[in-house]
Amino acid sequence: MESNRTPALRKVLRVPDGIALLVGIMIGVGIYSTPQIIAGYLGSFRVILLLWLIVGAFVYLGGLVYAELGTRMPHTGGEYVYISRCFGPFAGFVFGWAQLFIIRTYPAAGLAIIAVDYLGFFVRFTPLTHRVFALCIIFGLGILNYVGIQRASLFQKISTILKVGGLFALVGVSLVLIGGRENLLSTWAAPVAEGSPLGNVAAALMLIVFAHTGWDRLGYVAGEMKNPRRVIPRSMTLGIGIVVFVYILANMIYYRILGIEGLRESTIVASDVATLLLGPAGAGFVAVLVIVSAMGSINGTMMTAPRVYYAMAKDGLFFRWLGFVHPEFRTPAKAIAAHCIWASVILLVRGTFETIASGMVFAILLFYILTTLCLIKLRMKKTGEESVYKVPGGWPPLIIYLGGIFTLVMFRLVFEWQQSLIDAAFITTGVPFYLIWKRGWKKKRLDRSE
Repeated sequence: MESNRTPALRKVLRVPDGIALLVGIMIGVGIYSTPQIIAGYLGSFRVILLLWLIVGAFVYLGGLVYAELGTRMPHTGGEYVYISRCFGPFAGFVFGWAQLFIIRTYPAAGLAIIAVDYLGFFVRFTPLTHRVFALCIIFGLGILNYVGIQRASLFQKISTILKVGGLFALVGVSLVLIGGRENLLSTWAAPVAEGSPLGNVAAALMLIVFAHTGWDRLGYVAGEMKNPRRVIPRSMTLGIGIVVFVYILANMIYYRILGIEGLRESTIVASDVATLLLGPAGAGFVAVLVIVSAMGSINGTMMTAPRVYYAMAKDGLFFRWLGFVHPEFRTPAKAIAAHCIWASVILLVRGTFETIASGMVFAILLFYILTTLCLIKLRMKKTGEESVYKVPGGWPPLIIYLGGIFTLVMFRLVFEWQQSLIDAAFITTGVPFYLIWKRGWKKKRLDRSE
């Protein structure tokens, strides 16, 4: 006799799973691709280290905020759930719209550029062939996801093991071999970026925040955790701590070996460090590691983000054709195709990794503000008060975190106002579509109730 019960998600994830997921998401290519750009904005390692520490503390505090949100509303979906339930379907829709047009497609474009940069260790590219190969990476992974989730999942597991293990190995080997080399940590050189000192700090902060993105996604799988009120806080605390510690060590190694001017001259900093320590073979290994890491990050996003577009389409709040499921491969094929196409447009229009990365961070920060306001609202309404995890220290840490986000947003608005307007425009383009889809969504609900 068949059961009519709707299948539910399996609650199997524990603290080790949460830590592995968090660390695997956070350690992408930011630590390989941002240090050399940041070195152009600032003159000394001490200032740069201070900024990395500040962002590390900011992210750690953000992790505590998300831990409390995740235990107050332990449901699969993360920010989409928090924002929709606290501020209504319009706010949830805008978040989903931004997922397609900025938050999840910008990384695909930026990471494809980094992958080809490191592929340049083996092959020389012209500007045209560089873009062609970057587009090939996006569409190649799109095809992998198009033809089945199983193949994409296998690739994701392999790439995660390689990228996390490889970075830890690079840091460990470097600490062993670094002893006999000249210490260049204290070298100083005037910034080469054109801009005011405060503007340069703002630009550097955006890139450092980019390197830490991903910690906020742990709540997406809260519905599959055995005990989310225990798993989320511990995973956030330990996972973010591990990442921040490794990032600080990696930066110290880069600057100690290359110095600030050496970093500025490098486009593949990790490979250049490996060349000095281990020779060409080590550099080649690191280049392959970064390529796999970048492709794994693109693939991981493709495995998840199109499902958001698909779900919104099924609810009548997005383009209806995005709800198509391929009859043979059983994948949201058109949603995956849309993700690839828009990522390619971003790559061609926005052009550089730096512009793409800072634009993504700007959009994410706007939604960090919304999710923090969600927590304030949930606290005031006392939602989920029983056995909930709370940010230590009461209200002050929450206010400090919210103030930090506002400061970063204002930095971007003031010092990169033109790029900020472009990014904001991508988000607001969804408003007229929402008004159309909302009308259809309401009609659909009325038809069902009759």
